[in-house]
Amino acid sequence: MNTIFYIAAGVAVISTGLVITRAHSVHALLYLIVSLLAVSVVFFISGAPFIAALEVIIYAGAIMVLFIFVIMMLNVGEASKKQEQQWIRGSIWIGPGILSLILLGLFLYAAVEGAGVPLGAKVVSPKEVGISLFSTYLLGVEIAAMLLLAGIIGAYHLGKQKKKVVHRFMKEDST
Repeated sequence: MNTIFYIAAGVAVISTGLVITRAHSVHALLYLIVSLLAVSVVFFISGAPFIAALEVIIYAGAIMVLFIFVIMMLNVGEASKKQEQQWIRGSIWIGPGILSLILLGLFLYAAVEGAGVPLGAKVVSPKEVGISLFSTYLLGVEIAAMLLLAGIIGAYHLGKQKKKVVHRFMKEDST
């Protein structure tokens, strides 16, 4: 089980390093997805299958799709079409594909061998996570909620377009 942990952690570190060093944003996103999957395997091996599932569903699934949509919406024009055709070719998928296959093999091995819970540890249920979030870590949850609210309000104000209101008597005559 320690071997699986170290291999998954190594994949996470390597893919995170590749996220930082990639020049193209789509390549970086592919490696970020691999990194998030590796972290999910680490959570699964550590005895937190609920957190591992949330990592895959929320981060590697939903948020990465949003990132990809933003990148797709920002690239407009004929030059970006040629760039996207280069991104689609198969050689780009070799690195993330190999790392993902390593993670898939580790996950399947851990699931078949039952190596999901280390000795002396217990599986954390979703109920226990909820109870601890709203009792022991209530202050952290409230601070995170306030930060998210501040971010939403800030995004609203930055995105809001102000109309220049001019009264009909204040208009300049161009005659």
